[in-house]
Amino acid sequence: MNLPSFLWLWKIAAWSMGLSLVAYVILAFSGIWMLRTKTRDGNNAAFLDWMWRIGNYRNLGNFHYFMGWCMVSLVLLLLLIGIIGTLGHFGSLGQSSHLFAGLTVVVLVLVSGGSALLIRSGYEWARRIHVATNIVLFFAFAWVSLTGWSVVQKYLP
Repeated sequence: MNLPSFLWLWKIAAWSMGLSLVAYVILAFSGIWMLRTKTRDGNNAAFLDWMWRIGNYRNLGNFHYFMGWCMVSLVLLLLLIGIIGTLGHFGSLGQSSHLFAGLTVVVLVLVSGGSALLIRSGYEWARRIHVATNIVLFFAFAWVSLTGWSVVQKYLP
């Protein structure tokens, strides 16, 4: 297919990736904030009292949960755009290591979202899986960003 007809698709992908990274950073900060708020002690009471005035743990948890689902939706949109765009432009998948990097991110985001559902249902053991998955997701996002840059260079004249 003709590249200019796919330009709008790449713009959506660029915005989705950027917003996914923003959501990830917001989720990291709000997750750390929730952890510190949940484990209040005398050593960090002044800092936590300041945070507590901004919003309580329940509101922060709902915000964190909402942002997580935004990130899951954006990553699934990226998967769809990647498949459609690659098939439309090249006729087949697997043109670079970006496919494997992208699928890794999708799986990690889905595991993170699934463990969030378990945490919300009361399974505290899922919190360790959630946190560990999100630490690994940091490196997977870096990997998919680097491989994505090489893919972008193929499409630009």
